[in-house]
Amino acid sequence: RAAFVVWMGINIFLFVWFYFFYDLGDQFFYTRHLLGSALAWARAPAAVLNFNCMLILLPVCRNLLSLLRGSFMCCGRTMRKQLDKNLSFHKLVAYMIGLMTAVHMIAHLLNVEWYNNSRRGVYDGLSTALSNLEDAGNTTYLNPIRSTDTPTYFVFTTIAGLTGVIITLALILIITSSMEVIRRSYFEVFWYTHHLFIIFFAGLVFHGAGRIVRSQQTTDPPHNFTFCKDRFEEWGRIPECPVPQFAGGFPQTWMWVIGPMILYVFERLLRFIRYTQKVTYRKIVIRPSKVLELQLVKSGFKMEVGQYVFLNCPAISQLEWHPFTMTSAPEEDFFSVHIRSAGDWTQKLINMVEELPEGAQGPKMGVDGPFGTASEDVFDYEVSMLVGAGIGVTPFASILKSIWYKFKDSNPKLRTRKIYFYWLCRETHAFEWFADLLQVLEREMEERGMGDFLTYKLYLTGWDQSHTAHVMVHFDADTDVVTGLKQKTHYGRPNWDKEFEQVRKENPTSVVGTFLCGPAALAKVLEKKCAKYSDVDPRKTKFYFNKENF
Repeated sequence: RAAFVVWMGINIFLFVWFYFFYDLGDQFFYTRHLLGSALAWARAPAAVLNFNCMLILLPVCRNLLSLLRGSFMCCGRTMRKQLDKNLSFHKLVAYMIGLMTAVHMIAHLLNVEWYNNSRRGVYDGLSTALSNLEDAGNTTYLNPIRSTDTPTYFVFTTIAGLTGVIITLALILIITSSMEVIRRSYFEVFWYTHHLFIIFFAGLVFHGAGRIVRSQQTTDPPHNFTFCKDRFEEWGRIPECPVPQFAGGFPQTWMWVIGPMILYVFERLLRFIRYTQKVTYRKIVIRPSKVLELQLVKSGFKMEVGQYVFLNCPAISQLEWHPFTMTSAPEEDFFSVHIRSAGDWTQKLINMVEELPEGAQGPKMGVDGPFGTASEDVFDYEVSMLVGAGIGVTPFASILKSIWYKFKDSNPKLRTRKIYFYWLCRETHAFEWFADLLQVLEREMEERGMGDFLTYKLYLTGWDQSHTAHVMVHFDADTDVVTGLKQKTHYGRPNWDKEFEQVRKENPTSVVGTFLCGPAALAKVLEKKCAKYSDVDPRKTKFYFNKENF
């Protein structure tokens, strides 16, 4: 919230400052006479656009964020949490760009109309005199629409007009294809149209080169507009009123965006270098529920718990990269991902792997990463609540595996003394590939006399009548009929008030990290519960909410 307040404060300051700069500045007196308040309404959003176009690329420089995240490991968790909200900030900046573009465009469309009317002599004599100033001799023009131009001709033939049209069309396509429904159902559409940002930024850099908005220049002798505005017929004839001189402002947008653009070029270059590095398959497993497990090996690859990588399969698409949380532990000599069929790309990959002969290497795979997420901080808390929904369990697979290795090696650096793990699934098959790990952990904790270290609860949120009958028959069995674990599966959704109350009661003086990899609706619920059950007394239980963002 603090970062949002600072960002919004800068936006408001820029808008107000430049609005009054153009609305009150003496050098724009004649320009305002032609355009009225639309001048300020066009230029103030332009200043806000410059600032936000500078910011828009930074949250998607993943390597930069991982570097910063590592640098802040010695600092407070608040700073790291801000970095974890990079995509939310990226969207926020994009909305501001969309809003300011709309205001800027509407104001300039009005400006073009008023410039044209002034050129045709629709308004007063001063407007006509200003529009008739020619760019010859010792005069400079104010009205960019020349005598033969029409508004449409002007828009599509000037640098400012043409780049403005291109920028606006690119922005409309980028924003509309970023809607949740399109991103979820047609990811490829979102992916390809998002790369129109290259055209957007190219147009942005050249947009101001036309210097359409012009201001009065200082002359010798000076042209005093308060005295000369009513004597336009005598301009150049009397020494008190020389012909006013005008010039366009120096383009500034490129100065705002050049730094982030260079950073992003280096980002893409680093991604390309990583893409060319060889990746081999250690193991390929098709798990239940059409979940594909890939165990991969890459020279020099080092990871932390809960991190994610981007995968590219050239056999499917040369350009598409998709994020997947790693399910392996840092202690293992490979890294693994679990991929659920959730779109064209994932389905094509699963189909390709299913058709491979026994023991064959999979298709060529490019790997970019690893990149840090909120789950990296799980071992910074004495007590952690891990909540996964469906395939969202993957970062916690990495965490639980790492805990198993740490116990096995009796790692003295392990601060965590209690973990609560909740997994919500719609279908029983989804539990199968992960239940093996939980069984190993369950057995390991019991053998070490630490059965209380891990409390896990599995919730089945969807079932049919036949499953209900099966459960009732085996109700008295020692192990769960779904998972084979000693902990029985719960049916329905968790009562979060009850769960948080229990965690607070069992850990009266602890700082509890709550981690979610799941839908936004569940994130809102858990964030509210963290606030509700955190004690105002700093010596008592306090909950910190962390969410995975890709």
